[in-house]
Amino acid sequence: MRPAKALTIKPSQRIELKRIAASRTAPHRQVVRAQIVLRAGDGWANQHIADDLNISLPTVRQWRRRFEAGGVEGILHDAPRPGRPRTIKRRKVESIVRKTMRETPKAATHWSTRSMARATGVSRSTVHRIWRAHDLKPHRVETFAFSRDPQFITKLIDVVGLYMDPPDHAIVLSVDEKSQVQALERSQPLLPLREGIAARHTHDYQRHGTTTLFAALDVATGEVLADCKPRHRHQEYLAFLKQIDAEVNEVLDVHLIVDNYATHKHAKVKSWLSRHRRFHVHFVPTQSSWLNLVERFFSELTTKQLRRGSFTSVRRLVGVIKRYIRQHNQDPKPFVWSASAGRILLKLRDLKAIYETGH
Repeated sequence: MRPAKALTIKPSQRIELKRIAASRTAPHRQVVRAQIVLRAGDGWANQHIADDLNISLPTVRQWRRRFEAGGVEGILHDAPRPGRPRTIKRRKVESIVRKTMRETPKAATHWSTRSMARATGVSRSTVHRIWRAHDLKPHRVETFAFSRDPQFITKLIDVVGLYMDPPDHAIVLSVDEKSQVQALERSQPLLPLREGIAARHTHDYQRHGTTTLFAALDVATGEVLADCKPRHRHQEYLAFLKQIDAEVNEVLDVHLIVDNYATHKHAKVKSWLSRHRRFHVHFVPTQSSWLNLVERFFSELTTKQLRRGSFTSVRRLVGVIKRYIRQHNQDPKPFVWSASAGRILLKLRDLKAIYETGH
């Protein structure tokens, strides 16, 4: 048989399909359907898709047809089945969905099942089922920020190029500071994990001061060069640059990926860099800290070591941080950057279109 043609998928549909396919909370059937459509859009043969996802060939054909007929909405909902007829009319469902997305209650920033039920004259369980069917979660909010940097594209291409095609005879370091790391001592010891009960710590604590972690992540190996300092000024940053200069092989050029914090652009820092020609500084665009890979290391440090910790002094906090870094460097693993600058720009274009049009 002649293989099926690749599905035509709009950029906005592809973003939504990728979100569903990668979701850990969406129903499994929706995840599989999204994976079918994405593969079909990439030109995979139906049999290849079926083998890869361990499903039947008719299933692949069915959800291809459903996507062609109804887009993303067409694969999210099952066709009507025999059984007790709906008691909620389609128009009512559409009204609740529209109200959820376009209106807010008088005394709150978002709807709850109770407030929506009161406003629309249905039960809480009905609201919950409608929201779940349309993947609406009004209680959740995520953050975003579009960079207004006039050199955004140039800086993006520069930084992503270093990640995906680093220069020869050079080391690429993602550099940043995790400032104001607090030494918090919990008022009581942690209650350990038990069957059916999560580990718990007290909400109250005593502050014993702060430290600033200066870190440089070797993009190629994942190894981290770091130091903790009491303050976060150009003097400390300059001392950290000198530490990098002393520890990195002198035959290598050093490419630093940094954000736009004023410390990184201080006159004395610029003067030092001008005298050390092997250092090359690459600034990420403003409001684009997600482009700096060392932030991934900071996130893991917080999750695995700091968030549940209780520290009786700054000295103890610094000791824990340094021990974690030593253990990390015994078996470092790089964070692999996979998104090209072109893919990022396409996604940002689609997100801006959604932001400007509202849908």
